[in-house]
Amino acid sequence: MVKGKSVGERIFNCTNILFMCILMFLTLYPFWYAIIGSLDSAQDLSTGPVFLWPRVFTFASYREVLNDPGLLQALWVTLSRTVIVTVVSITYTAMFAYAYSRRYLKAKKLYTTIGFISMYFGGGLIPTFMLFNWLHLYDNYLVYILPSLFGGFWSVIILNANYKSIPDSLFESAKMDGASEFRIFFQMVLPLSKPVLAALSVFTAVGVWNDYTTTLYFTQSSNLQTLQYLVLKLIQTTSASQQLSSNLNPAVAEILAKVQGQGLVSSQTVELAAMVVAAIPVIVMYPFAQKYFLKGVLVGSIKE
Repeated sequence: MVKGKSVGERIFNCTNILFMCILMFLTLYPFWYAIIGSLDSAQDLSTGPVFLWPRVFTFASYREVLNDPGLLQALWVTLSRTVIVTVVSITYTAMFAYAYSRRYLKAKKLYTTIGFISMYFGGGLIPTFMLFNWLHLYDNYLVYILPSLFGGFWSVIILNANYKSIPDSLFESAKMDGASEFRIFFQMVLPLSKPVLAALSVFTAVGVWNDYTTTLYFTQSSNLQTLQYLVLKLIQTTSASQQLSSNLNPAVAEILAKVQGQGLVSSQTVELAAMVVAAIPVIVMYPFAQKYFLKGVLVGSIKE
């Protein structure tokens, strides 16, 4: 009987722990840097970056962000869009995947061919823009909803693997009792598919929440701007001001830097605060779905 672990196993475990600690630090520190930078005063931040803790603690940047009516409107657009698309898209995709998983579905090979083609080929930006314009979706709130109602064929593949793990005897007994396909789906299939649906819901919600290209390409009204698009504009504004300062006369650039750094708030601190506000809902949402998330991502990877 071998007691303890060998030297090779100990070295391997220590290397893994060290690597994971470094990876965790590289993953979390950018978000921590944004937090402490947004909580520092603009005047102090202009003297040099903070690394571990704000030197002059203040919530002024967050008050500036939350008092901006444009940002609150963008937050409402993003939140409503995320909730609607996640619920409707997951439900609609799950229904399609259920029909696709049934052996008696006609023209199944045709749906498979169309689905796999859609995974690798798209229409392109210009044809998509022309189509949305023809459908009167351009600069319309529905441009956030209608094109996202189907979650993609890769979601169908995952759901299909989950549905096939459900015993056929359950479906047969339900049909013998007179249950319709809709009743089987909503009362049997959905409750048994909570892990995979939760995992796909997290993926969908995060993708929709972080999307800014739809706003960039298909809207022009300020009332339809999303939160991530406003954060992008803040970042571009900060970069433009820094580039402008570098091209100015050194004396003028120094005066401009002093003016921008005075007080508690600057474009940089507001930018960091907006980034934190945009990331918080996704971070808060994940722990509630975590108990289903790990089970959902393993669907189809273990064969019983």
